[in-house]
Parts: sequence; structure tokens; C-alpha cells
Amino acid sequence: MGPSPATELPAPSQRGTISVEEAIASRYSVRSYRSDALSLGQLSQVLWAAQGLTKHGGRAAPSAGATYPLEIFVLVGKGSVQDLAEGVYRYYPRGHRLDRHREGDLRAELSQAALNQRFIREAPVSLVVCADYQRTARGYGRRAERYVPMEAGHVGQNVHLQAVALGLGTVMVGAFHDEEVARAVGAGPDLVPLYIFPLGKPR
Repeated sequence: MGPSPATELPAPSQRGTISVEEAIASRYSVRSYRSDALSLGQLSQVLWAAQGLTKHGGRAAPSAGATYPLEIFVLVGKGSVQDLAEGVYRYYPRGHRLDRHREGDLRAELSQAALNQRFIREAPVSLVVCADYQRTARGYGRRAERYVPMEAGHVGQNVHLQAVALGLGTVMVGAFHDEEVARAVGAGPDLVPLYIFPLGKPR
């Protein structure tokens, strides 16, 4: 069976229930997750915070020269997101949609690629941030080596604060084998994995 058609995500909210200050004060690294499924709306909101389009036409996280080198892959476990089949999806900010290009529950494979960190296997969902450095290097040369990781950091903070606002938890994971993570999510040869964000309700 081939990849599924695109999944249009619910429109994200731009008005939350807690302040930025409350989210910052409540933020902590979560490494133990309940198995409860996320709603499609929750996943939509987190993806919008990561790379979604804003009212000014840019993205939620700043990018050097608007080169946008980052790509977000979403690894969904079986029964982990309501109304969404298990598999690996790619997020497209324009259209605010997901396209599935790998089938099956691949959490164990991603966990193994990440030095067997157990909580990655347990979390309902993991976001994997990858980068195409050449998109930024075309305008900034070797400075892309600095600008791209900075941009990934902006995304990470957005994801973490949005998760807190939704009653979810996450943790920034950088300990993994790049090639194995790329293989797990089906990233192309031009994309370098930078971050894994497990996502779910704290246990």
C-alpha cells in the first residue's frame, strides 16, 4: 500500500489559556509519558508553534534570511493520535498538513537510533527536526553552520512552551546516531537530523 493522502490539520489557535510567563515558569524536561492518545488538534497546535505560518506571512520561529532550512517529521505510534494512522509524516507549513511517507509504528526503531532511550519508545509521538544546511549556505556561506542550529533552538523552545500550554510534556533530545534517525524517518540525503522531541502527557 502506498503513502496516504495528505491529512489537513485543524486550524491552530492564536489565543492560549495561559501566559507566556506561566509557560516558561512551568517548563521542565519530561522523560516519562502516559500512553494516552493526543488529539489531532493538539498535534496541529504544536506543529504550528514549530514551523507554522504567522499573520505576517513568515514562520513561527525566526530564520536567517527567511531561508527556512528545517523540515519537521512526525513519528506517530499505533493509536497515539486520534484520527491519524501510525507512521511517519512530514509537516508542510503551507497548507498546514501532514503527508505520510512511512507506514507502521516505528517508535522502537527511533528509540534504538537514539541510544535506546526508553521514553522515546513510550511517547505517543516524536517530532524529528532535520535541516538542509545548503538552503542557508547559499546566502550565508559557512555562517550556516551557526545559523541553522540557532534556528533549531528557536523551534525547540516554541515546541516546549506550546506543549506546556496544552498540558503536554517534551524534552530536547540530541543524543542519537544521525544516519539511523534519518533512516527511521525516511529523510533524504540532504537532511541532517538535529533534534528529537518526544511528545505526550507526563506520567
